[in-house]
Amino acid sequence: MTAVKSSDGLVPLRDIEAAAERIRGTVVRTPMVPDFDLSETVGGQVRLKCESLQKTGSFKARGAANFLMQLSPDELKRGVITYSSGNHAQAVAFAAGLTGTRAVVVMPTTAPEVKSEGARRLGARVEFAGTTSEHRRVRAEEIAEREGQVMVPPFDHPWIVAGAGTVALEVFEDWPEADTLLVPVGGGGQIAGCAAALRRLKPQSTIIGVEPTGAPTMRRALDAGAPATLERVDTIADGLAPTRAGDLTFAHAAAFLDDVVLVEDDDIRRAAAHLITRRGLVAEYSGAAAVAALLRGRVPAAGRRVCAVLSGGNLDTSLLGEILDAAAEPAR
Repeated sequence: MTAVKSSDGLVPLRDIEAAAERIRGTVVRTPMVPDFDLSETVGGQVRLKCESLQKTGSFKARGAANFLMQLSPDELKRGVITYSSGNHAQAVAFAAGLTGTRAVVVMPTTAPEVKSEGARRLGARVEFAGTTSEHRRVRAEEIAEREGQVMVPPFDHPWIVAGAGTVALEVFEDWPEADTLLVPVGGGGQIAGCAAALRRLKPQSTIIGVEPTGAPTMRRALDAGAPATLERVDTIADGLAPTRAGDLTFAHAAAFLDDVVLVEDDDIRRAAAHLITRRGLVAEYSGAAAVAALLRGRVPAAGRRVCAVLSGGNLDTSLLGEILDAAAEPAR
C-alpha cells in the first residue's frame, strides 16, 4: 500500500480530483441548501453543504471509499480495521461492503448507539475500547497485529484527506462565487482536504476550521507550531474530540487555513436546534459546529458568501429533547 504526496508533503489537487472520479457514483453529491434565516442574521449569503445527507450520514464515506478502492486484492483479502468515535467506523464498514472485504471497527465504550449499530448494520464487527482516541487506536493496532487486517486511519493519511477534499470540489463547482468556507475540525481530515482543494482552486478564499472549546486539538497545534496531545477533552461533539490532531492534517492546516475558531457546547446545541426548526435538517452536534460559529459571530460573514459544511447527521435521537429545549432559549 502506497500513497502519493506532492514534493512539499501535502496532498496535491490532482489526487483530490482523482478521488472524485474514483468515488463518483459511490457516494452522494450532496446538496447545498440556502439558509435564509442565518443569512439575514449574519448579513451575508449562507449555504449549507449537507454532508449530513451523505451515505452513512457523514462526509467520512468519501475518504473511506477512496482508501479501500485503492487497496490491492491481497490487501482486501486480509480485511480492514479502523478506530473511530463512530462516523469513520460506519464509513469503513460501508466501503468494505463495496469492495467485498471484511471490516473490524473499534469504537469508544461511550459511542452513541446510532453509530455502533450503524456499523454493525453495514456488516462490521464492532469492538469497544476506552473513551479516548488513544484507547481505541491501541486496541485496533493490537487486533491488526494479531489478525492481520489493513489499518484504515481515521484522518491522517493522504487517501483519506483526498477523499474528504472532494467536498470542497463540489462546493467550488456548485457555487464558485463562495468566498468563505467553514468546516468542523476533529482530527483534521476534512479541513485538510477541503483546504488543499479550495486554496488551489480559489486562492483568495477564506478557509476557517471550527472546533469545540473543550477539544481544541487543531487550535492548540497551530498555536504551538506542532500537534500535541490534550490531557483531556470535554465536549458534546463526539466526532470533534480526538486528543491529538494528525501530523499530516496539521501540515495542511498550517499551510492553508486562515483560522481555527472555537465554539461553546451551548452554541453547538443552538445550532443543531436552528437546523432542525428552521431548515428541517438533522445534524449531529459535530456536524452543527460550523453553523454555531456563524450564529455566535465567530467568523466575518457580513457581505460575504459563506458555505458552512454540515459534516454529519448521525444524531442520537435521545438528544432531541435537549435540542428542542435549546431552540426555546433566548439568543445570547
